[in-house]
Amino acid sequence: MAWKTLDDMELAGKRVLVRVDINVPVEDGRVTDTTRIDRIVPTVKDIQAKGGLPVLLAHFDRPKGRVVPEMSLKQIVPALESALGQDVIFLNGNYGEGVAGMQDGDVALLENLRFNPGEEANDAGFAKRLASLGDVYVNDAFSAAHRAHASTEALAHLLPACAGRLMAEELSALDRALGSPERPVVAVVGGAKVSTKLDLLSNLVEKVDVLVIGGGMANTFLAASGIDVGKSLCEHDLAQTARDIAQKAADKGCEILLPRDVVVAREFKAGAASETVKTEDCPADAMILDAGPDSVAHIMQVLERAKTLVWNGPLGAFEIEPFDAATNAAAKAAAQLTRAGKLVSVAGGGDTVAALNKAGVAGDFTYVSTAGGAFLEWMEGKTLPGVAALEK
Repeated sequence: MAWKTLDDMELAGKRVLVRVDINVPVEDGRVTDTTRIDRIVPTVKDIQAKGGLPVLLAHFDRPKGRVVPEMSLKQIVPALESALGQDVIFLNGNYGEGVAGMQDGDVALLENLRFNPGEEANDAGFAKRLASLGDVYVNDAFSAAHRAHASTEALAHLLPACAGRLMAEELSALDRALGSPERPVVAVVGGAKVSTKLDLLSNLVEKVDVLVIGGGMANTFLAASGIDVGKSLCEHDLAQTARDIAQKAADKGCEILLPRDVVVAREFKAGAASETVKTEDCPADAMILDAGPDSVAHIMQVLERAKTLVWNGPLGAFEIEPFDAATNAAAKAAAQLTRAGKLVSVAGGGDTVAALNKAGVAGDFTYVSTAGGAFLEWMEGKTLPGVAALEK
């Protein structure tokens, strides 16, 4: 490993600055999903067990360097206290004094870092002021690692630094998926538009053995190969780009899997009349809204042979029945193979997590990342500043 973990650090009696991501959904001042808060608990508890004093650094929403009261982290404190099972000292100013007054077993949380313009500007002066509050730096926010901000990048160079439990777990899972995976490697990439995932597709065809393309993206590839996709969501202007990616895949020995049959409807709404047709038989007045059963059977055959799976994006319009069938069936097959110890499965991206939760299998995958943008940029082969800073 190119980075240290908590196990490599001497923390007894030290103030430990911990960059966390607790940017959680809030309605009427209450946290509605505590997943991100729950995931930082092991890091905080391990720091305390080693005699360290955790000082949590975090952002909330996008205040753009201004103090916006409704974006205060104070509203997160009750959920944080509940997850940690203890009081949390909330510091909104006089940080040096507040941190100096911490006793054994205390946890402190600083106000929203993005209230200061120096955070997003990766300002050296702001990073130094943060560094003066602690003795050790721990980054446990992989989901913010694609941002070169003061608390994710500059700060890591100013103090002895390591990865927290969540960050280390995420990096290990990602390495197993694309860094040094067991082959064959299969990637499932879905979603609405090819244009948002050009870098991703271009990188994956160099890394994986089979690339399954689903969702609206598949329509663009089908249209590029001369198939009429009717009124389906499709980026016709990217036909040549799709052909270029297909050619690159062929050159690299990566097989691209597109739907063989599709579920079509005349309108996109729950319970809309739908039919399954061969891909080349899509009616001119219909939309492709899901992959068909023959396509799913083909994907399942590919998964049976695979040793590693990377998943980003649904295979159809999974939000509405019956257009969630392909995503649900493929996700359940991957989960079953993972449970049986036959497959390492790593998934991530907003829609992906929602789709796997809907299918009831998120807990059965080897690792499900909640990181969104950072997960995508990692899959695109890009350097993540927050990770690179730890490696140095």
